[in-house]
Amino acid sequence: MQTLAFSRQSLSHLIITAAIGGTLMLSPITAIAFEGELFSLKNRWEHTVTALPANQRESTLKSLADEARQLAGQYSDEAEVLVWQGIILASYARERGGLGALGTAGDARDALEKAIEIDPEGLNGSAYVTLGALYDRAPGRPLGFGNSNTAERMFKRALEIRPDGIDVNYYYAAFLKEEGNAQAAREHAQRAVNGTARENRQASDEALRRDAEALLNQL
Repeated sequence: MQTLAFSRQSLSHLIITAAIGGTLMLSPITAIAFEGELFSLKNRWEHTVTALPANQRESTLKSLADEARQLAGQYSDEAEVLVWQGIILASYARERGGLGALGTAGDARDALEKAIEIDPEGLNGSAYVTLGALYDRAPGRPLGFGNSNTAERMFKRALEIRPDGIDVNYYYAAFLKEEGNAQAAREHAQRAVNGTARENRQASDEALRRDAEALLNQL
């Protein structure tokens, strides 16, 4: 399941701004390194989940997951880094599938929950969307941590933050369909179809819009 976005000043703009100021302090250097690496990870994830053929996605996501772990180790107090670590790990777990993916899914959950402790908005709701999907799709105890009540709570929190988001409305609609609530599922699928794609997540949001259209045809 795909899930889950952030705005970025360009790396060149940050460098030019620092040069004009005449002084490049330690914190701007750190910000440039952090933002550049995270921006690269995000773009490669987006390309992987929307453009790569299925037989190439798992190995590519594994490499991205390894990079995300390393970046999170360096910037363990940065909510954005942790959210993207969670998103990438969740995508990798989905591609792996089966019981072997439970450890990766659990790591994704842990990263996202830590991010929310740092930033209660969860990167504009993205952390809650991915958590909802994880709690929805993981098996329940004793094998896994799946829990439909927790999944619904995560989706509703994401909707409070970003009510018109294509991602949250689509995933919540899919959850509601599975729960047997076709009327509510139809409402949220339509909201996903009508939503506006995020500027920095256009490819993945448009893919989810098409999924929402397909879901509407099933309801």
